[in-house]
Amino acid sequence: MALTTSKKMFEQAYKNGYAIGAFNVNNMEIVQGITEACKEEKAPVILQVSKGARAYANHTYLVKLVEAAVIECPDIPVVLHLDHGPDFETCKSCIDGGFTSVMIDYSSHTFEENIAETKKVVEYAHDHGVVVEGELGTLAGIEDEVSHAVGSYTRPEEVEEFVTKTGVDSLAIAIGTSHGAYKFKPEQCTRNEKGILVPPALRFDILKEVSKRLPNFPIVLHGSSSVPQEYVKMVNDNGGKMPDAIGVPEEQLREAARLSVCKINIDSDLRLAMTGTIRKFFNEHPDKFDPREYLKPARANIKEIVRHKLVNVLGCAGKADECK
Repeated sequence: MALTTSKKMFEQAYKNGYAIGAFNVNNMEIVQGITEACKEEKAPVILQVSKGARAYANHTYLVKLVEAAVIECPDIPVVLHLDHGPDFETCKSCIDGGFTSVMIDYSSHTFEENIAETKKVVEYAHDHGVVVEGELGTLAGIEDEVSHAVGSYTRPEEVEEFVTKTGVDSLAIAIGTSHGAYKFKPEQCTRNEKGILVPPALRFDILKEVSKRLPNFPIVLHGSSSVPQEYVKMVNDNGGKMPDAIGVPEEQLREAARLSVCKINIDSDLRLAMTGTIRKFFNEHPDKFDPREYLKPARANIKEIVRHKLVNVLGCAGKADECK
């Protein structure tokens, strides 16, 4: 099937208490690892491209990689989405260039400016059959050219006006997640019985209030990588220095998916898997130099992380047919 929008995906996800995985892609191996897992698990998927990814890999190459994945995985619905579009011009370029979904992130501007720019993107996108994600509240952290030193929670009292005036199709909110692999400081966390650092709970009170004010409306969570500690350890055991990299507990993400969260963004987990695998490979095979030899196991580990997320966190395994 051809690239699709997220409209039917979100309708089904909301109704049935699961979320669609939105995975950032930068190269062929990441695209392959994600879509092969989705194909085997019969899961719908959103492949995201950021401003930084477009600068790194070129818009055309990324679009063609995703189109190749659609050919290779014809039975799963695939959305091509712009992640954190910074302005109308970037969103327009992606809409004109084959994307089926865009995000306009004007959340760091005033509420009025956010409405005006988002509405402008929505009008152009809808005229071209493309859906739009907006954002209220800002996430702290740094990831792929998105950087905020301090985050701010979404104000539930603003969401109805924002959605009504802009016409967005989904809304990203801030309830305590953050960008990057360093989401929480150790002093913010407590240790469980196994001595593992556990971060503070997400603000489910905000999520529930937003859901109450926007019934049947799809909510999005950014900065939701769980930062698997086995890959943090793999990186550090093989020459890396990533102390105190702490992510969002997966059980909290699963609970969010049972509510109104229809899209969960996952990025750092895949990068960690790739980096850790490659570091380990070179430590164990210092004489190797062929990229195919170290990218193959990296791709395999990305695939297994995605498979785990689809089945155990997002709950969207086996949902491909109902999302078509």
